Amino acid sequence: MTARLADIAAQAGVSEATVSRVLNGKPGVAAGTRESVLAALDVLGYERPVRLRQRSAGLVGLITPELDNPIFPALAQVIGQALTRQGYTPVLATQTPGGSTEDELTEMLVDRGVSGIIFVSGLHADTTADMGRYEQLRGQGVPYVLINGFSDKVRAPFVSPDDRAAMHLAVTHLAALGHSRIGLAVGPKRFVPVLRKIEGFHLAMKERLGLDEAGAEELVQHSLYTLEGGQAAAAALIGRGCTAVVCASDMMALGAIRAARQQGLRVPQDVSVVGFDDSPLIAFTDPPLTTIRQPVQAMGQAAVRTLLEEIGGTPAPHSEFVFLPELVVRGSTASGPGQRRGGAG
Repeated sequence: MTARLADIAAQAGVSEATVSRVLNGKPGVAAGTRESVLAALDVLGYERPVRLRQRSAGLVGLITPELDNPIFPALAQVIGQALTRQGYTPVLATQTPGGSTEDELTEMLVDRGVSGIIFVSGLHADTTADMGRYEQLRGQGVPYVLINGFSDKVRAPFVSPDDRAAMHLAVTHLAALGHSRIGLAVGPKRFVPVLRKIEGFHLAMKERLGLDEAGAEELVQHSLYTLEGGQAAAAALIGRGCTAVVCASDMMALGAIRAARQQGLRVPQDVSVVGFDDSPLIAFTDPPLTTIRQPVQAMGQAAVRTLLEEIGGTPAPHSEFVFLPELVVRGSTASGPGQRRGGAG
């Protein structure tokens, strides 16, 4: 117990005597100091004494699907910093294969008495999932905000990038380079961001290249949001004669580059590749990746601002805050076949 006290004291930046007073519910401890000690308990993974569990006004849960895709740590960092600046302690809960589910993580956070929860790309984005879990959470009086994937069945504020506009940017860029066979590599069809990207892709292909919906649909390939998923999807699209591939994540785009090289093709001379996210380090790949930048900073800050308004008693409407993405042109896109003029770059 003494070792534990020392750990908690060091983490909270207070004396062991102060930690002892807080844990035993003794008076004479400033509210801010008490919060620091309780937050230290959570950070170090110690159970709060039952009588103290309701005093955790400073904790906010953040649930992400995984941390393999660099976009999730990037979002978590923005959200964590914004919460810390406002005097809250972020508690990151990550789903892992074979590990805790979103529901289990939610229950764990609610048991710890969090003030609110931010869900990133959770079950709310899955059109086949039961949305009753979110109503249940509302019934428990826990405010929450959902990032990526709108559902009209959930009465809560949503924060999303404009997936349709993202596809319009990508297709317009590639069509201007002379590509007419442009493929789209996306995740499983049941996810809202996927459906929106497909919708935006269909519209852009019709507007820019005169392709009808059936023709555009032939150029859509579903796979997993992983490097291997992107590789498999791009291989299929290249096999259908695509000279450019738009991917639903940067990880998929790296897989698409690998697929092209495995077929003896060069990127961007033979196949152009566009990613989605502009995750950290993606500018340093070979070649540097042209991608659609998710407005991570603006989205993360909006999610925190909205949640804190809810916590403060001003509920946000059941609405969606949509943020415009940005095309970042680097070295993985170039003129299409037959469009070369002295090695266009």
